[in-house]
Amino acid sequence: MSQPAEPVLATFGGSAPGQVLRRYWMAMRPAFLTASIMPVVVGTAWGHAAAGGFDVAAALLALLATALVHAGANVLNDVGDEIGGSDRLNTERIFPYTGGSRCIQNGVMSLPQMRRFGVGLVAAAMLLGAVLALLKGPTVVVLGLVGIALGVAYSLPPLSLASRGVGELTIAAGFGALPVMGAAWLQSGRFDLPALLVSMPTAMWVTAILLINEVPDLRADALAGKRTWPVRVGLGGTRAIYLGLHSVAIAAAIAMVVRGQLHWGVLLLSVPLFLLSIGAARGIVAASGPGRDRLRASIEKTLGIHALGSAWIAAWAWFGS
Repeated sequence: MSQPAEPVLATFGGSAPGQVLRRYWMAMRPAFLTASIMPVVVGTAWGHAAAGGFDVAAALLALLATALVHAGANVLNDVGDEIGGSDRLNTERIFPYTGGSRCIQNGVMSLPQMRRFGVGLVAAAMLLGAVLALLKGPTVVVLGLVGIALGVAYSLPPLSLASRGVGELTIAAGFGALPVMGAAWLQSGRFDLPALLVSMPTAMWVTAILLINEVPDLRADALAGKRTWPVRVGLGGTRAIYLGLHSVAIAAAIAMVVRGQLHWGVLLLSVPLFLLSIGAARGIVAASGPGRDRLRASIEKTLGIHALGSAWIAAWAWFGS
């Protein structure tokens, strides 16, 4: 199978407006923005059902601000991985899913340019958050600062959480529980156990995306001292953790049905998606050799599970039990 071309200076360099926009768009890694958008959609739907109303302005501001934080975190992740050296060492990446945007390594953008762009995206998110705080109160500031702190600390020193074996937990919190519960609070004004439970499938699915994306980068991460879970436990352990994440997701969906939070119809797709994850786990193999296409397919399945599963839960939450 032919591999998608990585960004090169001849294509994305230059000062023409179209070229400038394309390289900045690519630097944000837009294929992964659903990982932050869908949690907000789930939380908004759940909060709408709990409150019996819908604050459109709050939902849109939350959606845009969260996507900007995510895009900024993606750009700053490239900065952190260039500083740490893992992206420069990475010869087994599966573009565009792993190994970063390659903008720095391919000479499309410099490290200072990427740093400034990442900070600018986060600053734009903070401006939207300030508007949202005027509408909803100071709790928005706390939620926003926690989200930004998790996104930045994931990649950049001195914390570099991704290198310390806690990056996966950081993503579960920052791209799962926090945006779902925060978006639900914006609509309902409540933080409660049902909102935490409804965040669990999305949190597990987004962590599974990160986990499987770390597999092709395993060797480069190990050489650079980036101690991700695949580096620590190997391919067999990664498969087990991957299946464990999806098991927690389906267990949370079943628990919501048993508790009466969601209609049993939510399981009509959640169960097939769990079965799909079992097949995807078998594709967690070395990124080199004949297994490369299997691994790529498993990455794409994992992205699909997150997007479809989250949309399905949001739909059932929105229309009630």
